[in-house]
Amino acid sequence: MSSRALRKLHGNQDLDVLENGKSTDDEEEDVDSEKRRSTKKNRKPQNPFLLLGEEEEEDDNEENVEENTPQEQVFKSETGVNRKKKKKKKKKKKSAEKDIDNEDDEIEASIKEVNRILENSGLGAESITKADNVNDSNKALLTVEHKNLNPDNELKRIFGSRVIQAETSRRRQRNMPMRRRASWLATPKDTWPHIGKTGLTMSLKETQGNVNYFVYEHNHQYQQVQFQFYDAVESLNPQNIMDIVRSHPYHVDSLIQMSEVFRMNEDMQTAADLIERALFSFEMSFHSLFSLTTGNSRLDFKQAENRPFYLALFKHLVNVGQRGCYRTALEFCKLLLSLDPDNDPMCILLMIDFYALRAAEYAFLIRLYQEWEDHRNLSQLPNFAFSVPLAMFLQEESQNSTDTMEADEKLQQALIMFPGLLMPLLDKCSVNPDSTVCSHAFFGDKTQYSQTAALKQLVGLYIGRCHACWKQPEVVQWLERNVREVFRRVEEKDPLVEECSKKTQVRYQGTPRNILRHILISEIKDAITALPQDVANTTVLSYDPLPPLDSVSAYQRPDRQRRPQEGNTLALFLRSLLPNFNPNEPPPVNEGAEGGEEGTNLRQGVNVLMEAMRDLLADIRPVNPPMENQGEEEGEERDEGEWD
Repeated sequence: MSSRALRKLHGNQDLDVLENGKSTDDEEEDVDSEKRRSTKKNRKPQNPFLLLGEEEEEDDNEENVEENTPQEQVFKSETGVNRKKKKKKKKKKKSAEKDIDNEDDEIEASIKEVNRILENSGLGAESITKADNVNDSNKALLTVEHKNLNPDNELKRIFGSRVIQAETSRRRQRNMPMRRRASWLATPKDTWPHIGKTGLTMSLKETQGNVNYFVYEHNHQYQQVQFQFYDAVESLNPQNIMDIVRSHPYHVDSLIQMSEVFRMNEDMQTAADLIERALFSFEMSFHSLFSLTTGNSRLDFKQAENRPFYLALFKHLVNVGQRGCYRTALEFCKLLLSLDPDNDPMCILLMIDFYALRAAEYAFLIRLYQEWEDHRNLSQLPNFAFSVPLAMFLQEESQNSTDTMEADEKLQQALIMFPGLLMPLLDKCSVNPDSTVCSHAFFGDKTQYSQTAALKQLVGLYIGRCHACWKQPEVVQWLERNVREVFRRVEEKDPLVEECSKKTQVRYQGTPRNILRHILISEIKDAITALPQDVANTTVLSYDPLPPLDSVSAYQRPDRQRRPQEGNTLALFLRSLLPNFNPNEPPPVNEGAEGGEEGTNLRQGVNVLMEAMRDLLADIRPVNPPMENQGEEEGEERDEGEWD
């Protein structure tokens, strides 16, 4: 601080006292403080925001210069400096408040301008928010959540976290390394081999709007393994397929086929493990734009390379559902349906209602019915006709509400539309109906026999899968109440009864191929018994059941060089009985030898065969039946030719 400023504050007399009263130590401290101020001014701060506090630092340094002044004068000087600082801070606060007010004014002005434009165009803010909510709801209908794809998370909710913690502790005790690679469809296990490069990739085929169409591709090495797999399947020897799995542990078709073999041998754990490994191989081949959650990724089922992914997902959700993880199975149903919602090649709509009911996701099932009924006619499927009113009833029960009018009306419509479903459903649920129900012509055996084959398949599929949902006592009472109401409407000749009867006679005349595929994969006996003979007797490949008729493949299997066979089947059979028969040796070519040499050779071959047969029969000796005292009479001789 300068001497002129000090004179103004303290006067000339005080100034002389202050100047003469300074010690050498005070002067050194003043010099040091001046150096510090100069270095701070010359030094460029690394952070530009430090520039805002330079003025305050200078004021603090000025205060430090006058530390050794008399007490009264210091108080006066400090009060003056503090007043200056307060004024500066007030100015800064006022300027900051003005800036904030200006920004708020600009935001408010822009909002008012947007509202004015919307009002002039006939649209308000409420309509915009409504449209956003509708878009979000449509998107959320088939949106998949990653956490719901893991059955362990559902098991934690059901049984508590101790189940997973116990499994983790067992792994730690065995000192087995834990895999950390991220995967949503299947959790990789420690017993699985390292995946590496499998030769299976995914590419983006095209984009239409916000929907991306993908396709799986096989490189040359994977194609060669695929040809080996075809040969192994035709050999009818599962060991050949197992050899491919050992050498190529992530070949998806071999994993799916071997999973079916283990399932037929009732080794469900190994079968499920192979399906999970196939899903892990698929997921490691995903394209960077392929999304499981958004619902805008598509896979064409006609492409042969895409179909194993559909089949693996279907088998996995069935396995998860059998473990009691119905919420996880429902999430996989949404994923499968989002891959091709228009065609639904695996007929997920025939099973999604079951998992929604078992998972208590009643709101989702009702919403799916309301949003898809107009363009998919879901009410014409027996499973939706009965499951939707059941979901409405259970939802009202969960909310302790007695308003079941809408559920009652829809159940009565379902009973009128599909009267042949009631008696098999009650029989499956072990419910004995009243004599009036059994003797009534509307629900009698005549109605069941009049159903078409396609309708019987749908009814059998629903009863075999969803009968457990109708066993609750309150549900049975609700069903009985509505059956009696249907009796009343039939006796009063309600127009709806005649209308539904005409619809069932016209519709359900043939079963689409995707429904047949769904029935074969589901293996529900009530539906399989109603399959037509041409489908029941058809050879179904486990790795590609009932492929579409317009199937497309990126590559073709090369023609194998097969050994030419003789036209005479009897001659080929006789040749196979010869001792020197070699299946790899080609048959002799008929060159029209002179003198009947071919006929002579054939007669000689037949004679040799007859002699071999006589020798074989001569060597056959009957064996005496075992006797009770055979062990006691070991020393007795037996007559080998004796036969009574």
